[in-house]
Amino acid sequence: MGAKARKASKKIIKKASSQFSPSDSKTASVDFLPLEGGPSRELPETKPQLNNATVLYIGRIPHGFYEKEMEAYFQQFGAIKRLRIARNKKTGKSKHFGFIEFENPQVAEVVADCMHNYLLFEHLLQVHLIPPEHVHPKLWRGFNYKYKPVNHVQIQRKHQNKVRTLEEHKKLVEKIIKRDNKRRKKIEAAGIDYECPEIVGSIQPAPKKIKFDED
Repeated sequence: MGAKARKASKKIIKKASSQFSPSDSKTASVDFLPLEGGPSRELPETKPQLNNATVLYIGRIPHGFYEKEMEAYFQQFGAIKRLRIARNKKTGKSKHFGFIEFENPQVAEVVADCMHNYLLFEHLLQVHLIPPEHVHPKLWRGFNYKYKPVNHVQIQRKHQNKVRTLEEHKKLVEKIIKRDNKRRKKIEAAGIDYECPEIVGSIQPAPKKIKFDED
């Protein structure tokens, strides 16, 4: 490199350093990486954020791993404050995800690190920390409620076997006959030669009227 080229490069470096000097008020408050030959400025130190999260989201929970099993398993890490598994309101079956709260945030962090992508009964658990500001206020409503499944078979049995009045019986027979007539029309429209049997008990005898002698 010749002397002229060296002088030209020095001039370019001086111009660049003067543009990004700390005396310039426009660029004094902007963080930037220092150019070659220019002045550098220290960035403000960022304080490490403290972990206060104690609630964990647990996804892909396998079948059979319910509240009792989860509590017995996760107690090895530390004291558990609350625990719940999302369930269907009608059937009571598990939705395969839930939430668990520890008393110590350090324990919750260890559980999130150790149990994330942990293989359990051919399921990879998905464990994540939930920040306190993202925890829903109604998350723990009814967490200690033991769901009792509704016996729908017994309810329907009582409904079908209840004693009906004559008017209720007539309405029931009319509905059955109406459905049967629709079925007959569909069979005829399809060109099928079939005689549908008559419904037994469709014709009910009229109730007898009892006359009492007036004294």
